[in-house]
Amino acid sequence: MEKIGIIGSAVVGQTLAKGFKQHGYDVRIASRSPEKLRDFAAQSGIQAVTSADVASWADVIVLAVHGPAAEDALRTAGEGSLRGKVVIDTTNPIAEAPPVDGVLQYFTGPNDSLLERLQRTFPQMRFVKAFNSVGAARMVNPSFKGGKPTMFICGNDAAAKGWVTALLDRFGWETADMGNAVAARAIEPLAQLWCIPGFQRNHWTHAFKMLWD
Repeated sequence: MEKIGIIGSAVVGQTLAKGFKQHGYDVRIASRSPEKLRDFAAQSGIQAVTSADVASWADVIVLAVHGPAAEDALRTAGEGSLRGKVVIDTTNPIAEAPPVDGVLQYFTGPNDSLLERLQRTFPQMRFVKAFNSVGAARMVNPSFKGGKPTMFICGNDAAAKGWVTALLDRFGWETADMGNAVAARAIEPLAQLWCIPGFQRNHWTHAFKMLWD
């Protein structure tokens, strides 16, 4: 049984932590202040620890923090403990500025991505971008009349992507592997597109679907 460590205590981290536990994984969730997760831990049965504790304990890490805090969160967890581990990167480079006509503002440009920055900064970690283009309510066991939705992933490590693809299948997704980390330049903006119906029409329960010929 893989040991899954969630770095991030907000709704995405909590949702994925419960999803992993539901599917039989051993899970712990990390926060700078684990005591603020006391109620969540009591309700879910998932242990709340520090990021350093979860980094040294887990086989696989899920990075579920705000984009601007991603690099600092990994440094706090401990680069040595995360060396060689799969890191599922759910983050988006959302700027500290309001949306413009429903379009989120990013602190990256069209020829850059947060995933690439993280991979360059932490070259010994095996990053896979996933879960960044759908709301938390549909991340685990999504149900749509049109069938399984598509999760777009990318990363430089083929074995890491294979593990994430198998996980997504268990979670009820079909996976579209878009290639190496550079593909995050296209995958991360999907969150901008996904959020437009939410900001404009308060619709937050949709997902993307790739149709193959």
